[in-house]
Amino acid sequence: MNDLFLKACKRADVERTPVWMMRQAGRYLPEYRAIRAKADFKTMCKTPELASEVTLQPVDLVGVDAAIIFSDILVIPDAMGVHFEMVESKGPTFANPIRTREQIHDLPIADPEKSLKYVMDALSMTKRALNRRVPLIGFSGSPWTLATYMIEGSGSKDFKYTKQMMLNDPEGLKELLDKLSKSVRLYLEAQLAAGADAVQIFDTWGGTLAPDYYRRFSLDYMFNIVSTMHRDGSPVIVFSKGANHSLREIAEIGADVVGVDWTIDMADARYKIGERVAIQGNMDPSFLYGSPSKIREEVKSILRKFGKGTGHVFNLGHGIFPDVPVDHAKEFVRAVKEESPAFH
Repeated sequence: MNDLFLKACKRADVERTPVWMMRQAGRYLPEYRAIRAKADFKTMCKTPELASEVTLQPVDLVGVDAAIIFSDILVIPDAMGVHFEMVESKGPTFANPIRTREQIHDLPIADPEKSLKYVMDALSMTKRALNRRVPLIGFSGSPWTLATYMIEGSGSKDFKYTKQMMLNDPEGLKELLDKLSKSVRLYLEAQLAAGADAVQIFDTWGGTLAPDYYRRFSLDYMFNIVSTMHRDGSPVIVFSKGANHSLREIAEIGADVVGVDWTIDMADARYKIGERVAIQGNMDPSFLYGSPSKIREEVKSILRKFGKGTGHVFNLGHGIFPDVPVDHAKEFVRAVKEESPAFH
């Protein structure tokens, strides 16, 4: 098995830096678009055969060192009865946003073996199909990020309703975050049991909070999940986009890997995090629009800034854009594979 990714997550010696991409199973691949033309997004998520097929595509076509199960962070709210629709060119929308204490009281904890069984089926199916070629990653949104979608009713620029609740009814928001924390923990544990080799928590909107509020309403809940999870040594990655002000604190919550976005220099990230945990990242996703030579140049720059040593998982600083040329994604992966041995 190519276990470079798992070894790097644990800061073990590897002969080169492993590489994968967030959103690697997606619209930049013509093979994905061919399947997407026949089924809407939620149908793809909820049909294990389709989810498994698109999960495998970047392994076969781009050569990444890990697969990440095709799904969406919003399957947890959906499983709690807060249903969303994926609207083309608009993103996810919720018909009944959570705005009151009464709504929060009525929310159940998501049962992964019932309401999210389709994800477990997709994981076990994909695990078999991979046949130990590369590790399989499961994932969830963070409690804070899931709460913002549930309260706003869609994506947001100002997070008005969520921050109003945070300021005017913090206990109500904490009740919601507590329920989401339990749901996320159970979901991640179930994914590991179903075949995931590692899991990642996506805190996409953590960086929208001021540092003090970030720690109270995002980081503390991720700590609760990581510190109470049954995971039998499986790596956990925490990626909190835009929260570079708290990298030292993130590195102390018990995760094995801290993901960093592209708005911090890799050398600074390594200085802040030190040798405590591995680091994942952090090329600007828009650099994949550059020429192959520019992509390779940036890969080498990030490798140099991380320096020699263990514990680097190469990735983009966020998800790959849907209109990136496939050849550019391939060059990104190829460049990491060819240039990184010099740093090990």
